[in-house]
Amino acid sequence: MIRHIVVVGSGVMGRGIAYVSAVGGFETTLIDVKEEQLKSAKNEISSIFEQGITRGKITNSEKQEAEARLHYSTNLIGAVKEADLVIEAVPEKLEIKKQVFETIDQHAPASCYFATNTSTMSPTEIASFTQRPEKVIAMHFFNPVHKMKLVEIIRGLETSDETADVIQKVAQQMGKETVVVNEFPGFVTSRISALVGNEAFYMLQEGVGTPEEIDKAIKLGLHYPMGPFELADLVGLDTRLNNLKYLHEKLGEKYRPAPLLEQYVKAGRLGRKTGKGVYDYTNKE
Repeated sequence: MIRHIVVVGSGVMGRGIAYVSAVGGFETTLIDVKEEQLKSAKNEISSIFEQGITRGKITNSEKQEAEARLHYSTNLIGAVKEADLVIEAVPEKLEIKKQVFETIDQHAPASCYFATNTSTMSPTEIASFTQRPEKVIAMHFFNPVHKMKLVEIIRGLETSDETADVIQKVAQQMGKETVVVNEFPGFVTSRISALVGNEAFYMLQEGVGTPEEIDKAIKLGLHYPMGPFELADLVGLDTRLNNLKYLHEKLGEKYRPAPLLEQYVKAGRLGRKTGKGVYDYTNKE
């Protein structure tokens, strides 16, 4: 039975996962190597709680109970010793994930399950960094985590049926809908999202329309909740580029990143987190 969840990485995704974990009734510890990052995460999570009360999604008593279940720490090793499930939400770089999984495998109880929040990378390869590949799986949450209903669950080569069942139940207790798929680069959602987002950059590069026009066309014409540029700015253009590079390597030419996207990343225009991406947020926040 899962009681205590440790979330590793307090970036955009990690803090969102920690929020839905605490609201779902799990004792939750959010881990980061940087104190200032944890402070930022705590402030944003507090804001999400307040928005939830305003919108009637959560009561004040539920907020207080969830906040009491949510803890913040820089001590990864200490936290995972008491964990039933560790959800990794660090950047999409294999060497970082390798370091995290080797560490948690060494210090977590034998009964502990491991999940990676990767959107494209191989849970089979990530599981190979541990001595318990049958207990490793991918939980692909979507941004913003507290609003998006889906968790895409991806089984690795050696993931057990028990692990898949446990992780499905955890996601459902967090208030999420689930799909369980077998591993293939990009899974289901990232393959489609990467194609749409990359094609939007090619269209912008070719002068087909402005970012506003392209986003509006996709939202109203295809019924997407966000335009591809709005989504890229939210996720981070560097994250989108890393995903495309991985898919290009694994699946071929149709995923070759648009040169304009690469230019934006080289210029430091990474999206909302830097104040400027496809759109300029410096005077909007």
